[in-house]
Amino acid sequence: MKTDKPAPSDSSLPLEIFGLKSALIHPGDDIFAALKAAFQNAGLLPRDRDILVIAESALGTAENRVVRLSDITPSQKALEFEKLYHIDAREAELVIRESDVIFGGVFGVLLTLKDGMLCPNAGIDNSNAPAGCVVLYPENPSKSARRIADAIYKEYGVQIGVIIADSRTQPLRLGCTGVAIGAAGFLATVDLRGVTDLYGRPLTVTRVAVADNLASAAEAVMGESGESIPFVLIKNAKAVFDPEAVGVLTIPRDECMYWGVLQNEK
Repeated sequence: MKTDKPAPSDSSLPLEIFGLKSALIHPGDDIFAALKAAFQNAGLLPRDRDILVIAESALGTAENRVVRLSDITPSQKALEFEKLYHIDAREAELVIRESDVIFGGVFGVLLTLKDGMLCPNAGIDNSNAPAGCVVLYPENPSKSARRIADAIYKEYGVQIGVIIADSRTQPLRLGCTGVAIGAAGFLATVDLRGVTDLYGRPLTVTRVAVADNLASAAEAVMGESGESIPFVLIKNAKAVFDPEAVGVLTIPRDECMYWGVLQNEK
């Protein structure tokens, strides 16, 4: 792959978002083959500096991250979580295995830390999963994003950004928004510190979560149930493209405003 220097896209063009329908993806399917078929069926082709958003459940399914709950024997801790939070003990056992930290829970959900991100149930998804099964997060979402970006360059000769996206609730808000759990090909977060605002004052703390913003835009098209739109192609996104960029940025817990304030309230 060629290695052009990072460059911003042309923000003068309107943002365009295209949902790409796909046949049902089964465990072990070739995700790139499904993507190529979706492009063909939609009559679309990727071009340089597009952003492709892929639903994590579709990618996780293709990567054989589907687990049958009947194959799981819950531990004593998982059984305790079932009593406390009314979560299936077998699913709780998978949460224990997949998460880095479990902070507690509410009805049906455990709040966890996984790969530096707060998420419910370590990202384990029991929607859009075969009956009696759940889908785990892809093993390494950013590595998968890089692999798919490379495959697109090889197939179509264009360099694009790729986001692996999940849906997530925000603190004290009802409903889901999108969040990037993996990214490649562009800067997932852009640092605006030092840039001046409308009144000429330099910004001191502002960083823009570009990948999360685009994941949310894609989420509005993908939907949350049976839409069968696991891919979204975004054109004219205001992003800084870098063929070498891989990953999303997280911060330590003690630097998080929400975490710090809530901990001090105890």
